[in-house]
Amino acid sequence: MQTKPFRIGTRGSPLALAQAYETRSRLMAAHGLPEDMFEIVVLSTKGDRITDRSLALIGGKGLFTEEIEAQLSSGELDFAVHSSKDMPTKLPEGLHLSAFLPREDVRDAFIGRSVARLLDLPQGATVGSASLRRQALIRRLRPDLNVIVFRGQVDTRLGKLAEGQADATLLAYAGLKRLGKLDVPTEILDPVSFPPAPAQGAICIESRVGDKGTQDLLAAIDDRVTRAAVTCERGFLATLDGSCRTPIAGYATVEGEHLQFHGMILTPDGSLYHEIEASGPAGEAGRLGEAAGQAIREKAGAGFFESWG
Repeated sequence: MQTKPFRIGTRGSPLALAQAYETRSRLMAAHGLPEDMFEIVVLSTKGDRITDRSLALIGGKGLFTEEIEAQLSSGELDFAVHSSKDMPTKLPEGLHLSAFLPREDVRDAFIGRSVARLLDLPQGATVGSASLRRQALIRRLRPDLNVIVFRGQVDTRLGKLAEGQADATLLAYAGLKRLGKLDVPTEILDPVSFPPAPAQGAICIESRVGDKGTQDLLAAIDDRVTRAAVTCERGFLATLDGSCRTPIAGYATVEGEHLQFHGMILTPDGSLYHEIEASGPAGEAGRLGEAAGQAIREKAGAGFFESWG
């Protein structure tokens, strides 16, 4: 029986902390443990410190995890809490995603200053977004819009919008819900025409392979449905070499033992895109995602991917 507190690694943004607190609360409830059995350790990552450039220009998703994973590998942390969509598809040796919390809403939220809907923006209006996927999807629907890079924490982006740096922005609805900002979105976008990022809305927990004590602790809060859906989406992403440098969308749903997947790849300007559907047993989620990735790669052809750089 562990007597010292479990050390939980997290970034320091309000959203990251909300996710760490939710994980702690679920573990306390599942095991009847007091709050002082968990110590939340806040770490600053390169992705948090550099906010004036697109992630595509400074290294991609690993920028939000590198410092945390170093302490996890060294044993300074017992486990770490992340937004699943921030996780690279290839993890450092000796680490794995050992649990997933029940998934929140996967959809993107549109926040307009003067209009409520994306399609109602006037011609040439400016939309701020840090995500290449969102940028490409916006341009697919509204090629007349001016899309600019908007980075920073949720409140930072909303502040930029309020200052008039853009006419609208988009954020993950799940994050706004976790922060209690349900009054912020002016439109919730349809996940069919505006599909989410792979693993959007899902909190994951990363720990060391072979750490049985931590694995037993986390097993009590691992959500099977979320695990299957995210495993499929990450399989799709990995096959396409997905990173913050590539506009890729993917969303899996699980009902009983059946999984349904919808994936999309786009050119950065949104002018070309390909979609794919896949379905099969939830127990084969990873294989289904990988097969969908390979099929859409063959469908698009090698020339399509040259636009990704």
